Amino acid sequence: MIKWIAALLGGVFFRFPGAILGFILGSLLDATRSSGSGSFTQVFNQEKQVSPGDFELNLLSLSSIVIKADGRVNQTELDYVRQYFVSAYGKERANATFRTFNEIIKNREISAQRICMFLTQRTRYAARLQILHFLFGIANADGSVSKAETIEIQKMAGFMRVNFSDFESIKAMFFKTGDHAYKILEIEKTASDSEVKKAYRTMVKKYHPDKVQHMDPVHIKGAEEKFKEVQKAYEQIQKERGII
Repeated sequence: MIKWIAALLGGVFFRFPGAILGFILGSLLDATRSSGSGSFTQVFNQEKQVSPGDFELNLLSLSSIVIKADGRVNQTELDYVRQYFVSAYGKERANATFRTFNEIIKNREISAQRICMFLTQRTRYAARLQILHFLFGIANADGSVSKAETIEIQKMAGFMRVNFSDFESIKAMFFKTGDHAYKILEIEKTASDSEVKKAYRTMVKKYHPDKVQHMDPVHIKGAEEKFKEVQKAYEQIQKERGII
């Protein structure tokens, strides 16, 4: 309840950017009150799932940054985000959500760093990997990921404390180069067969869909797609090398 009041007051005094900040701060107060604690530090230090409302708003904000990264708003990318929300929450809620999204798209003062820091404090590492996968999916909706979009997503990965090797692994799922299968498994092309097998086992554990079972069905589906990319990468290397 507090988050909606804070969002309203923020909007009255500081317009839309104030509404977003008020919503986030109000959410923290709600979390503090529900946990019976008066300390922001205690709330931040708990590895709790971010509430659906908070997650939705922050994901929309990051999505808008990616969509605007190359200087234009692409309808295909907008449709990709809309389809996500229709699949996750149903058509009625998606329509309401997109009214908010249209305002977010127009806002030039969204701070990726602030949003990513908030998500880092409130989400598990596996969830943040899935967020990156989703953002690359938006960028790739028009058939290719631009350099500007890649730069923005890489910045977000840094803000969310995602390892560079993990970022490169997810990126390689959208850039089919001569060594993309190796990048997905986070190894060099010179790796031995035993190192390839070990890397595959490691990536299976890291990207297994069970890691994001606390998220909504659409993100679980995305995790399954990411998991399949790991399997395809390994199968490609197996075929190239004749690994049994």
